[in-house]
Amino acid sequence: MQGFLNLNKPFGWTSHDCVAKVRKILHLKKVGHAGTLDPAATGVLPIALGKATRLLQYLPSDKAYRATIRFGVSTTTDDLQGEVISSQSSSSLDLETIKAVIPQFIGKIQQIPPSYSAIQIDGKRLYDLARQGVPVEAPVRTVEVFTIDILDWRAGVFPELEIAISCGTGTYIRAIARDLGLVLQTGGTLAALQRTVSSGFDLTNSMTIEELETQSQAGIFKPINPDLPLEYLPSVSLSAETGKKWCQGQKIAEEIDISNLSSPYLRVYSQDGCFLGIGESKPDLFVPAMVFEPIS
Repeated sequence: MQGFLNLNKPFGWTSHDCVAKVRKILHLKKVGHAGTLDPAATGVLPIALGKATRLLQYLPSDKAYRATIRFGVSTTTDDLQGEVISSQSSSSLDLETIKAVIPQFIGKIQQIPPSYSAIQIDGKRLYDLARQGVPVEAPVRTVEVFTIDILDWRAGVFPELEIAISCGTGTYIRAIARDLGLVLQTGGTLAALQRTVSSGFDLTNSMTIEELETQSQAGIFKPINPDLPLEYLPSVSLSAETGKKWCQGQKIAEEIDISNLSSPYLRVYSQDGCFLGIGESKPDLFVPAMVFEPIS
């Protein structure tokens, strides 16, 4: 079995938990995932099955979320799973004030990841260091936020803002909640998070663990074709002879125009439409980056 599973991750599960469960349900050893989700987050978790695990690095980096930010509260983890650092009434906060500062968080921005995150420093995860009480500050990094749309506003002592956000890889929504609270001088933390888009997969087409289990037991589960989430890449078809050479690791220069490409990587197919793998264009050469289905 090889291909992808668009999993709707349940609340409270780690991404590793999901991989282990999928491995058990499908009786499959090679299972991997793209784009780690925190246990408290739900939504799209792309799962690679079999040889498709080697394609994870070529998936698109697009991400989108539906998030709820609670104002007046700050926590150690920048979400409701952590200890409360400060709590104050923010009933005077209004939506117009928030709208005025939202643009500060769109575009390429500087962000300090949460102390409790999977980022590594000197080979150790930040969340492990934080639990040990080791004072380590995560390095500032540049991330990109494409859009932030306000979906709902709930006034109160601890008002909540619901937003839809699309962003590039490496963006921490918890950090946006924290920093928005800092700018507004109220404090802020992430109250809920659902990923709606990740690496070419959409929530509307996702599958729950229960649905996977039911389909597997009935013998009707079919993975998503391995090349489907890679459709953002240009493609090329090779003749039988050239395709065989390419699959054997040989560099080729014929039958393909590698000039003016939007990406150095291309999906490679045989003339009968079989997905062969990922090729990389180099000056005057086209080399195999990952052979998925060799031509015998």
